[in-house]
Amino acid sequence: MGSIAKSKVSRRALMKCGIASAALPLVSKLLGPTAVAEAAPKTETSYVAVPGQVGGQDVCGAYDVDPNWPKPLSSLPGNEKWTWGSAESVFAEDPDRVFILQRGELPAIQRPKAVDLPQLGPSLGFPIGRLPWRDATSASPPGPLDGPNHGTEDVDWRWQHCLVAVNSKGDIVETWPELDKMFRRPHAIYINPYDKDKYVWIVDDYRHAIFKFTHDIKKLVLTIGVPNQPGEDDKHFYRPTYLAWLPDSTMFVADGYVNTRVVKFDKNGKYLMAWGQKGDEGGKETRPGYFNSVHGIAVDVPTGRVFVNDRNNHRIQVFDENGKFLNMWRVGDPPSDVHLIIMAADRHLWAHDRGTNKMIKYDLDGHLLYSWGTWGDFPGGFWGVHGMHVDQAGNLYVAEVDNGRAQKFIPRKGANPNMLMNPGVKPVWS
Repeated sequence: MGSIAKSKVSRRALMKCGIASAALPLVSKLLGPTAVAEAAPKTETSYVAVPGQVGGQDVCGAYDVDPNWPKPLSSLPGNEKWTWGSAESVFAEDPDRVFILQRGELPAIQRPKAVDLPQLGPSLGFPIGRLPWRDATSASPPGPLDGPNHGTEDVDWRWQHCLVAVNSKGDIVETWPELDKMFRRPHAIYINPYDKDKYVWIVDDYRHAIFKFTHDIKKLVLTIGVPNQPGEDDKHFYRPTYLAWLPDSTMFVADGYVNTRVVKFDKNGKYLMAWGQKGDEGGKETRPGYFNSVHGIAVDVPTGRVFVNDRNNHRIQVFDENGKFLNMWRVGDPPSDVHLIIMAADRHLWAHDRGTNKMIKYDLDGHLLYSWGTWGDFPGGFWGVHGMHVDQAGNLYVAEVDNGRAQKFIPRKGANPNMLMNPGVKPVWS
């Protein structure tokens, strides 16, 4: 055996020589540790989004990003000097009609050249290479609820194109300029999946109201809440955020940034009940039914369970449809900052964490199943996802408050279906 070159010995060669695995200790003694190392089986568990993929990285998880969707806002006639503002929400009625809701628009300028800022401190400069350079959340109107807007109108921002619709190619095909004067801080947009007439719902948290429009968004048919009047009774909200429905069109409202409750309405918008109390500040609240920033809500249809994002306490709380507490789990310590949750038709809860820039998949008992995403303003990166939706073809859309844009992600060919976000329940109108 001593005449055999040690570097050439492999497990296969040993087996051909009739040397079983039980003899490997003797082989190691005779030939040294290199032979055993080379003989060891190479079995690795892969969690790649596309099984069998060689090389590359799953920067966008199981998706490819469409870098040309949507077309620039500056492509609209007369809008050449303006671009997207803070994008609050996105909703795909179908792949060819996708709503983007935003807080006005910002100047369409190029990335500034880096400059040193010694007046702020040694070794400081702006912008930092490769990193996002404009925070659309801070730059976009409005300012504080009872304070002035940041900057100067028509210079730093314009209150226009708060709502547009985009087709599958990214063309901006519908605008509603008449609605701009109606909004103060549009927050979320929906079509109830159980409504054959496809009424469009828009939540405006600064107006403390929810507006229901006809499908073409030409006529306002219902207002819930008293516009511009905050409160915490059966007729008022205080900065509501998101909506969710049961199959009979019972509606749940996450209320909200200031109020700390879930409000339940029947299919006609009649108040039924509310639950939730204000928790201790500081993100330390652990008591069931206490909230600090109710910023996300979703419904599991088969059981009627209501999942509530208790944002500032870094947890998801689960209730029955009448507010009875059932379960809860934490989503992580800071910088974790989950902004919203949606329920997929395959009964998994997806969340986006603004603090970690991750898409997160949970089962309905809170077990962490998968996450993906990275920070950046490049196509496919995330910064401040505040809205997301999946169309009937499986395309994922996100709206980013910090990056100031919406994005479209297309499922990769051969992707593991367990790593894709399923659409929600099938709409009755699809």
